[in-house]
Amino acid sequence: MAEGRWQAAMGALGGAVLLAAMPGASLADPVLNDPAREAAVAKLIDDARESPPALRVLLRAMPKGGDLHNHLGGAIYAEDYLSWAAAKGWCVDASGLSVEPPPCPAERGIERFAETNEFGMDRLIDGMSTRGLQRGVGANEASGHTQFFRSFERFGKMGGETAKMLMAARRIAAGDTLSYLELDHNTNALVSVVRAAGDAPLAQGDLAAVYASEAKAFAALIPKARAELDADEAAAAGAMGCGTPAAEPACKVAVRYLFQALRALPPRQVYRSLILGFMMADADPRFVGVNIVMPEDAWAARRDYALHMTMIRQLAARYPRVKLSLHAGEVALGQVPPQDMKDHIAQAIAAGARRIGHGTGIAYEDAAEDTMARMARDGIAVEINLTSNAVILGVKGADHPMALYRAHGVPVVLATDDQGVLRSDMTNEYVRAVREQGLGYGALKAIARAGLTYSFVPGGALWADPIKLVPVAVCADFATPSCAKYLAGNEKARLQANLEQRFAAYEAERLARAEKLP
Repeated sequence: MAEGRWQAAMGALGGAVLLAAMPGASLADPVLNDPAREAAVAKLIDDARESPPALRVLLRAMPKGGDLHNHLGGAIYAEDYLSWAAAKGWCVDASGLSVEPPPCPAERGIERFAETNEFGMDRLIDGMSTRGLQRGVGANEASGHTQFFRSFERFGKMGGETAKMLMAARRIAAGDTLSYLELDHNTNALVSVVRAAGDAPLAQGDLAAVYASEAKAFAALIPKARAELDADEAAAAGAMGCGTPAAEPACKVAVRYLFQALRALPPRQVYRSLILGFMMADADPRFVGVNIVMPEDAWAARRDYALHMTMIRQLAARYPRVKLSLHAGEVALGQVPPQDMKDHIAQAIAAGARRIGHGTGIAYEDAAEDTMARMARDGIAVEINLTSNAVILGVKGADHPMALYRAHGVPVVLATDDQGVLRSDMTNEYVRAVREQGLGYGALKAIARAGLTYSFVPGGALWADPIKLVPVAVCADFATPSCAKYLAGNEKARLQANLEQRFAAYEAERLARAEKLP
């Protein structure tokens, strides 16, 4: 065994399980890639398909690559927000559905309220998430869409907790055996100036002049935003012991960010948020791209969709290094007029999107097959959020287009969207993929790999062909010094190699446990 050479090649992977390999090992070596072992694990998962608890036990430990569609604000559970607010002396508001800063009557202080009003606390948590709605509470009063988006209004007023939010998101990710998070997140320094752009009309012909003025006016904000993120990341890393012998497992989860522009606002505010996003992503390598969020069916978002795509297209030309993952097609039949379903995904791709968030309405687009063919040809992935689409849009099971995308060869990744508000996690998305979409272990592995392949994490990739799993030439022999050097200098390849190790360790461990069962 050449364990020393293997460790030399993989030592930069940060806590990876180190596996022994024969001299001259390649990615085709049975240590990493054993079809019989994979088939045996696939059978375990198939046998557990009708038992959600058994399936969850099997899938929770499965390595899952990256979560590429994860809004940091929505990733946090209401209980965490309430704990942080309680520590600052905040109060339950008079409605019992949200919180507010002090002063307030003593009985409405969060700590006292929680201790003396159990059912009121249940109602508060239901009001700040979709927990109750998913169990039928208030289903006749609000749609999943309404309850989801108004949850943000109820907890969004609590600011200044980004470090704690980062810790919570990374801890959940570590528990779900994720390697990488691409978090939708904006710094307060930049968000604070968006609405000051006002609501004066803005036409396509005005964009160049407005950009010149805005870019000059807000250039000084970018260093402040970067410093803010520096402080938040340092506080989170320090609290988790990262870089010390007592480091939490969450420290091993790599994190990058997407700036999320805001689409359901007047045009000048949308444009300012996009300009700030492109400026930040161009200046700070931790921001690996730009997104556009808020309800796609909102009045302003529908009215100005084409204008927003023009804004994005023009800014992408100015900032060619900035990658785009755009929410598009997050609509369902009957939710919006037919004209708002005919080409939103196609427009987003034409604007330069390298990934599509949701894409639920693809079957209703005029050129759906052509759009999917382009996505397959150009490697434009779709971020599938099964729980989110079920709760917000009512689209699930056979009505969900996941199978359609896969049939057309479109790269697919699974994602959580807003796991705290939706009361879900990545393991639940994998469980749903098996039970509702009929996926087996081989398909889940492909999706986990895709979560790194189609990420915007910097560096060269491990795979020359991510479908056929053909490695780049320098790593055809995995245990060579040249491959070790390549992995050390390319974060994406390093995460991908680590994922293969984790797959092998997971499969071996699952089969060993299965042998011990009666």
